[in-house]
Amino acid sequence: MLHLEHGASLPEGPWTARSLPLAARHRRGGPGRYDRRAVVYLSRILRFTLVMVLFVAVLTASAAVIGPQVVELVGAHTSDHERLSLKPLAERSYIYDSAGNLQGTLINAEGNRVAVDLEDVPETVVGSVLAAEDQSFYQHKGVNIRSIGRAVDANLESGEASQGGSTITQQVVKNSLVGSEQDLSRKIREAFLAVELEKQMNERYCPKPVKDDCRAGKDKILERYLNSVYFGGGAYGVQAASEYYFNKNVGDLNWAEGALLASLIRSPSYYDPFKNPKVAQKRRSIVFKRLIATKRLTPDEVKLYEQVPLPTVPNVPLPPSDYFVEEVKQQLLDDPRFGLGATPAARNRTVFEGGIRVFTTFNPDMQAKAIQARNETLPNNKGDGTFDVNNPKNGQVTYGTQAIASVEPSTGAVRAIVGGAGFDRYQYNLATHLPGRQPGSSMKTFVLAALFENGYVPSDTVSGSSCNFDVPGQADNYSVSGKGGTNTIVRQTQASNNCAFLRLGQVVGTDKGVDMAKRLGVRSDLEPYGSLPLGVEEITPIDMASAYATF
Repeated sequence: MLHLEHGASLPEGPWTARSLPLAARHRRGGPGRYDRRAVVYLSRILRFTLVMVLFVAVLTASAAVIGPQVVELVGAHTSDHERLSLKPLAERSYIYDSAGNLQGTLINAEGNRVAVDLEDVPETVVGSVLAAEDQSFYQHKGVNIRSIGRAVDANLESGEASQGGSTITQQVVKNSLVGSEQDLSRKIREAFLAVELEKQMNERYCPKPVKDDCRAGKDKILERYLNSVYFGGGAYGVQAASEYYFNKNVGDLNWAEGALLASLIRSPSYYDPFKNPKVAQKRRSIVFKRLIATKRLTPDEVKLYEQVPLPTVPNVPLPPSDYFVEEVKQQLLDDPRFGLGATPAARNRTVFEGGIRVFTTFNPDMQAKAIQARNETLPNNKGDGTFDVNNPKNGQVTYGTQAIASVEPSTGAVRAIVGGAGFDRYQYNLATHLPGRQPGSSMKTFVLAALFENGYVPSDTVSGSSCNFDVPGQADNYSVSGKGGTNTIVRQTQASNNCAFLRLGQVVGTDKGVDMAKRLGVRSDLEPYGSLPLGVEEITPIDMASAYATF
């Protein structure tokens, strides 16, 4: 029986709109005009009938084609546990400083996810998702034929797609196993796999014999779904979505926030509250209606939550934005000794999808002091860690800056790195990458260490008078002026006499000076040229800091 606005009902048997009683046609005393609600409802019934006719027609037309496949699929997916194993979900990774404070998040295109246990997801989110996506989740066996009919009826009633026909289990299968290609054979395979997945999860997590009231297998499927579904903005799973939309942990979300997350599942881009707030508001209201229908909220409660405003600003995870953090990321990707994978591709997956936590030696306080030291000592500092320089090749004005590396002598821990004027404007790290800078007289220390290791003592004497030396690749020798004549190594070191150290390098052997530098931590390529003691070869600041920390 079809209830009409004025209490009239349709008689049993065949009928048309023209056969409606006059009471049904009466509208504000105007005879001959049909009740609008009745016509709308009749239209929806006709649409539903058309949908079902088309559905049956498609099935009938496809039966001959897919019949053999159905038999094969049924046989292939009755107890194939290994084939239904769900791969681990990709999770973002984190880099922390020495005090455990987050310094950067490592994310790739499908990695902004933080897996959470179902018990950590509140009812405000779980209830909203179940109401919007699969209200009979804990009753069906993977596929729910009734939900398809209810979805069609609800969508006709609301005039839009307010509910979907696929169960949550089917969506897990689609996202993890069969893909989202829209064809009948894939949908049939999805249905068979959904039934098998539920069977597998029940056998795995419920005590044997499997109890009808055991929810552990269902809980695992729901947990997988909540952690895998896409919510827009690059956020996969409820935790990343909670952070992106509300800057909260998922456990802190209220019903209005949970309803919004549930409303995004159907089409994250279309219902985006930042781009389409009116559409998002309407979609959230539909979820609220589902929460009332499933008795999770009362109409009065929904009136209250309808007043909660939508989020207006996304909260994007902090990417590496500092020289130190970027250097850590690159080392993880490049160096197999960290055990993150034997190949670059494997290390990339681990770093960006493995959910690893990287704890570093970085000290933010020392970093701030290093930046302060640069700003205070940089000549002609313009206030941003740079100074103007005239390019000698073309005369154009460019800028110079300063690089700093700080290594703790007692542990070798790198505590601070100033790689340049600022990572936001210049990402190349001058403190750790070549071309480095000529270290100058600081190389003389390596010559001294090689001398003492080979039996020489500070009281030994050497001439500091003027000298000539060869430069590889140059036709002419270079002359170096010297002062003071012959004196002890101590006095020549105090005077930083270049000619004295060029002679000391020849005495001990510049190859031994290179070996000493390497053993002390210099990784830059060095050649045993005669000019080695004067520091004319390029070395990175981090290498020199490491070597002097060893001293």
